[in-house]
Amino acid sequence: MNILVTNDDGIMAPGIYILKKHLEKKHNVYVVAPDVERSATGHAITIRNPLWAKKIYSNDEFLGYAVNGTPADCVKLGLDAIFKDVKIDMVISGINKGPNLGTDLLYSGTVSGALEGAMNEIPSIAISTSDYQNPNYETAAKFILDFLDKCSLDIPEFTALNINVPSVEYSELKGFKITRQSRRRYKDYFEARKDPFGNTYYWMLGEIIEDDNEPDSDYYVLKENYVSITPIKSFLTDFEFLNSLKEKFEGGE
Repeated sequence: MNILVTNDDGIMAPGIYILKKHLEKKHNVYVVAPDVERSATGHAITIRNPLWAKKIYSNDEFLGYAVNGTPADCVKLGLDAIFKDVKIDMVISGINKGPNLGTDLLYSGTVSGALEGAMNEIPSIAISTSDYQNPNYETAAKFILDFLDKCSLDIPEFTALNINVPSVEYSELKGFKITRQSRRRYKDYFEARKDPFGNTYYWMLGEIIEDDNEPDSDYYVLKENYVSITPIKSFLTDFEFLNSLKEKFEGGE
């Protein structure tokens, strides 16, 4: 396959380099990634500034193109400009440092990179490793290569897979489970601080709320050393509530 790879940790992040090295064993890999870290940028795109693409080399080997934009920018530019003459079969975004679970999906540049691919009707995957402190990129890369090799994917249009891999040795993985997006979220607060000139600034802090302990939730299976695979869609309509509103306002109540 021809695979377009992006991330939100920046083109020099170890996760994207290791992912590329593994995918290249069986696929053609084309990298377009942010020039610096663009974590938590969501699905932002650049519309009022020019985008620059610079060739990047690592150990005298061509790695890919660095772009002064977001992950969504990178996918757009990769598909419609840099590699417009290549038939891209799949978009993979990652390997992210740290998990993307629950409400992370709304903030994550990694997930948005995959969803941008899905919006272009290309099968797309976001992949993350579960540990910020000691991320095991090798396990995540081995998993995705094996997953693509053994599992026939027929991903519906406008849909992507959000994959989170436990940060353990590959031999310790118990397998994978199909999961749903959990209600895992954050209780944020802001700490006021002073700079050396006496000006007040704010630092966002918070704690994770995990109160969705059903066995099919994304973070639950991850803690059990299973890979979590969650199908996600580009469109956000709440159809259950939509039908309820229709019944209430259009049904004669």
